[in-house]
Amino acid sequence: MTQRVWTKSLRKLMAVMVLATLTAGAAQAELLIRITEGADSAIPIAVVPFAESGAIPPGDKVSGIVQSDLAMSGEFRPLPAEKMLSLPSKRADVYFRDWRLLGQRYVLVGELTRSADRVSARYELFDVNTEERLLGETAAASVSNVRSLAHHISDKVYEAITGVPGAFSTKLAYITLDQYQGKPRYRLQVSDVDGKRARIRLESQEPILSPAWSPDGEKLAYVSFETGKPAIFVHELASGQRTRVADFPGLNSAPAWSSDGRSLLMTLSKDGNAEIYRMNLANKQLTKITNHWAIDTEASWDHTGDGLFFTSDRSGGPQIYYKENERAAPRRITFGSRYNARPRPDNTGQYVYYVHQRDRAFHIARTNLKSGEETILTRTESDESPSVSPNGRMLIYATKQGANSVLTVISADGGAAYSLPASVGDVREPAWGPLVR
Repeated sequence: MTQRVWTKSLRKLMAVMVLATLTAGAAQAELLIRITEGADSAIPIAVVPFAESGAIPPGDKVSGIVQSDLAMSGEFRPLPAEKMLSLPSKRADVYFRDWRLLGQRYVLVGELTRSADRVSARYELFDVNTEERLLGETAAASVSNVRSLAHHISDKVYEAITGVPGAFSTKLAYITLDQYQGKPRYRLQVSDVDGKRARIRLESQEPILSPAWSPDGEKLAYVSFETGKPAIFVHELASGQRTRVADFPGLNSAPAWSSDGRSLLMTLSKDGNAEIYRMNLANKQLTKITNHWAIDTEASWDHTGDGLFFTSDRSGGPQIYYKENERAAPRRITFGSRYNARPRPDNTGQYVYYVHQRDRAFHIARTNLKSGEETILTRTESDESPSVSPNGRMLIYATKQGANSVLTVISADGGAAYSLPASVGDVREPAWGPLVR
């Protein structure tokens, strides 16, 4: 559902859902990347270009991908290769005094070796001040999957330094729209977190909304208007098999998976008013979770899998509410403005993120669930659809850059940002995939 309009009329609500997608422009499959703002507290790290042995595929370099990944997080400030005094590939060649002179905290070195259709990476991470080796590993991938090898290294380096698992090997889902032979063409796409290796999973002349990842990363749930009204589908990515799970009269929207992947939260208006239900996917049994004259929608489970956040206008305008379990009484969470919607909790139970209206602008904000303190994280003014990274350290949302809609990633405290615009036109409705080991 759009974050621009809130109305108690279900007919108007469905029209708004369609209008939100019709305003998008043309979009190519692959996203670009533009780092727009760095954090002052970012950690200096030198990712030395890896040595190569054998015929390594041309194009993206492993060390370059690692460098970009770490910069994206907002927590690291990689040193440009042209400023390095040497290019070591193993510890014996690392002169720590030189790296201290350059102000580096960490240095990553390594070598790539090709054997038949496999590429192996031997790499080591060092603390420059203590001269201690923090990480040493050999990892391999097929020649056609070198980007995954690079993202794997980024995850390992990130975790070795921060103690938190990296999220660079995860995926993004999002919606683009272009015109084909004078008709709209909606596309559900899946890409790496840096926008590369995008694949079109579904094309339709009718709107597609609200993609949501299953916890195993193997399925997407989403809303499609291909039947002439909103219906919820589950899409198995490996096989392409699609199952229509909710096509009741009225509104079928806002799917969200349970932590075990066995059920979906959803908003249905089949009985005349928009309420939140849980559907058991095995037998399609529905459990009604809210029962109020107001519009209740956009539910998502908390980090425990028992409680849930949702948006409701029961207080006169859209606000975030929380239920400790399905039968508990709702408790209002947000009070800072007359409009707060689309709640997305982190994986720790510390914060909930949402769209917040201040004056006439729409920002992404978060509330500390223990203290109640609200923080506005974004400086742009037309922000929507927040999605939290599975490690809780980054946040992706859709916003406007000039006339175009783009995806923007910020660190969870709002201290750094990078944008993922489509190469042409708009891109919206981002969903960050789960960590899959």
